[in-house]
Amino acid sequence: MNLIDRISHQFEDNMRASLEALELLAAPIAGAVELITASLLDSGKVLVCGGSGSAGDARRFAAQLVNGFELERPALAALALSADTSTLAPVAAELDPQALFARQIAAFGHPGDILVTLSTNPGSARVLGAIAAAHERDMRVIALTGADGGRIAEALAPGDILLGAPADRTARIQELHLLILHCLCDGIDCLLLGVED
Repeated sequence: MNLIDRISHQFEDNMRASLEALELLAAPIAGAVELITASLLDSGKVLVCGGSGSAGDARRFAAQLVNGFELERPALAALALSADTSTLAPVAAELDPQALFARQIAAFGHPGDILVTLSTNPGSARVLGAIAAAHERDMRVIALTGADGGRIAEALAPGDILLGAPADRTARIQELHLLILHCLCDGIDCLLLGVED
């Protein structure tokens, strides 16, 4: 096994997926930036959830909205639904995966708020439950998924935004999700602060 070749292949695979994502997702990402920014300017907030391995990215995105990304700015209202283990533990113990994030959305979500979901699993019960709960609260949804989005894409309503990473491998999907989240943070900061460059 040649490790250098394997590592080179990982980088090349990442670059191919990133270029394909750029062509497919630049416009929907811009739409998501505008949707989130409009909500924040109207006193809304962003609720973020991620299934399994995406939970960490959800927490990081919420933290970047609250604490800042690359520019100095006021805190933005964002909450990661996977961050509070005291809230999650009782629901997880009930073995009702659809309620894991849905109960928090019922408690904290209001009309005009935005739900951002992250999942490499196109049929994640937790994310599907969150989307249903967001729609019940008259919230819009931005769903980061893999490829076609599967059942998550089917659960979206008109006005929601699907950001399907064009990749089959979990690692590539997660890498693209992180890039998309960074694009969202940068775009929101630029719109709020009037940055041109």
